[in-house]
Amino acid sequence: MPTIADRRPPDGSWRAAKVRSLTVLAVCEVLGMALWFSASAVVPVLKAEYGISGGQAATLSSSVALGFVVGTLLSAIFGLADRVDLRAFFMVSGLVGAAANAAAVLLAPTAIGFVVLRFIVGATIAGIYPVGIRMAATWAVADLGLLVGLLVAASTLGNASAFLLAAFGDVDWRAVMLGASGLATISAGLILLFRLGPRMRQVTVFRAKYVLDAWRERPLRLANLGYYGHMWELYAMWAWVTAFLQASFQATPTVTEASFWAKLGAFATIGFGAIGCLAGGVLADRVGRTSLTIGAMLLSGSCALLAGFLFGGPPWLLAAFCVFWGITAIADSAQFSASVVELSDPERIGTMVTVQICVGFLLTMVSIHLVPPIDAAVGWRWAFAFLAVGPFLGAWAMYALRRDPASTKLAAGRR
Repeated sequence: MPTIADRRPPDGSWRAAKVRSLTVLAVCEVLGMALWFSASAVVPVLKAEYGISGGQAATLSSSVALGFVVGTLLSAIFGLADRVDLRAFFMVSGLVGAAANAAAVLLAPTAIGFVVLRFIVGATIAGIYPVGIRMAATWAVADLGLLVGLLVAASTLGNASAFLLAAFGDVDWRAVMLGASGLATISAGLILLFRLGPRMRQVTVFRAKYVLDAWRERPLRLANLGYYGHMWELYAMWAWVTAFLQASFQATPTVTEASFWAKLGAFATIGFGAIGCLAGGVLADRVGRTSLTIGAMLLSGSCALLAGFLFGGPPWLLAAFCVFWGITAIADSAQFSASVVELSDPERIGTMVTVQICVGFLLTMVSIHLVPPIDAAVGWRWAFAFLAVGPFLGAWAMYALRRDPASTKLAAGRR
């Protein structure tokens, strides 16, 4: 029989232990995820200092995504998120990622070694983001959507933090990356204060073929397809929103310091997404997972289509629109993972979540690299319009899941 780690403490102390542990975990996610965009946040500086092209800038983002895909794939094949001590997994990942990111400042961004180190950073995040979701789920009691939403909100703030570090003052790009490594190192130490919840199950037997269940089982397949549509849009928008805003602000004569305001706008677009994660978690637990994800994807897909109409217009209006887009684009993210948790065998939850995230981030490499050639062909005004395809198809997949009998397992029957 499976063993349950960190069993529920006596009544009265359980809620305090839950709040304390989840607070620690959220802080660790914010600090650890600063690694992801630590290079993307300084792309405008790298372009000015090293003359990197749009394709090279895309590689700085996609190398992290590729590393993350490889890391999550290996984790899924070996069932690491269901078999090893999650706190140790998180800690080692944070330390290795921080070291690789810090070492990158010794190289020029145009060097292949820089890209390799960013790949390693991405691989280590496989032990931070999906593992964090698995850790949060061990405390879920009729509030899974909110708890996973809290984790994704924390990760979103972490993703945004590098843009904030880069926005203020004439900060050297190396300082931004070293700052992100410092935050990740702190995260690796703090995670040891986290306590696993009573719903943690250790796997007694694991087979690599379990990975294929993510596609063989129809409810899981539909939940994953919804996530893939969501991811087609999200990270491409995040990776290029700074350049999009800067191009628009520079086309407006009244705007000075376009680069500063673009970075600040990118931070707000990504960072305010945390509000969407938390609100999405609450709504999904109350009205249903599929209802929330369908609504959010229809909104975010519409934003991708409409953003071009505001390009070159009033800066405050475009910035506000992008913040709204950022909120809707991430509001549903946690609910795909929550759906997989509820639809999976308890002993395979970690693996199923990891597989979902692995393939989703593989898709981001395609959409991230498509933006520069589309920009070259039609300009920034319409460079984001093609992203709408993903969330619209994702909404269709979640509608199909809603009609599947297995959807009654979601959010205590609130589909």
